[in-house]
Amino acid sequence: MTSQQGAEAGLSGPLPQLLAVNGVHMNAEVCEARGVRRQTLVLLHGFTGSATSWGSHVTTFAAAGLRVIALDMLGHGHSEAPDDPERYCIEHCREDILAALGMLGVEGGESILLGYSMGGRIALYTAFSDYFTGLILESASPGLAGDNERAERRAGDELLAQRIENEGVPAFVDYWERLPLFASQLTLPAEVRAGLHEQRLRNRALGLANSLRGVGTGAQPSLYERLPALRLPVLLIAGELDGKYSTIAYEMARSLPEAQVQLVAGAGHTTHFERPEQFDRLVVRFCEERSQAE
Repeated sequence: MTSQQGAEAGLSGPLPQLLAVNGVHMNAEVCEARGVRRQTLVLLHGFTGSATSWGSHVTTFAAAGLRVIALDMLGHGHSEAPDDPERYCIEHCREDILAALGMLGVEGGESILLGYSMGGRIALYTAFSDYFTGLILESASPGLAGDNERAERRAGDELLAQRIENEGVPAFVDYWERLPLFASQLTLPAEVRAGLHEQRLRNRALGLANSLRGVGTGAQPSLYERLPALRLPVLLIAGELDGKYSTIAYEMARSLPEAQVQLVAGAGHTTHFERPEQFDRLVVRFCEERSQAE
């Protein structure tokens, strides 16, 4: 859905709001049907992404009757990029998200949290706050189970952070987009890939580097043992072509009390980008089911 179509449908936004939360500024973009208060869907982007990287999904979800809040995590988009990597850690992410939602008038028990990749890891950790009625994870994991594996990943993330600082964002984005993880995106139209490329370039070197140090996969605590305690409905979405995260989704589902897995045919790691219509249907259906259950 385009901005013009959104306006014609009676939607407001996406309207950016820079919120002062816990000593930093965090950007939120809000979109909803004018004059109507409905269930809220909170979106958390992946590494190198931002609230704007959700594109038309925001207006599509709003047109389906949801109040949509897309957040820029620290170091991304228009949110602040602190000098201290510790400020980016997953514990602070949870505190910032809950504080931002409170400032936007969202109370506990009236929203669903959706996170992609890095945002999915943050969403999973935040969901243990009992603040949400449902959780959607796209191409996400509970972190790394072993101490040695986490230590190796932290060392790799530090090297990658130094690469960003030394070479700059454009060189890093070129490298990042050539990773095998994103190979399935090469089948998309050039103009679509160019739009994502431009969005990634708008990030800052300090923010991306410190995000890796503070909330990279190696930095976060493992959540595998905590999964059985997460007693809320969970939708796990993964691309059929993304063997690693498809496997992780099924592993998580076996430990979560109330989870379902949906594999998206013809998609890799970024299902919302590669197969947007299928992704939207899965998300809207899950939200509708949660609304009917309340």
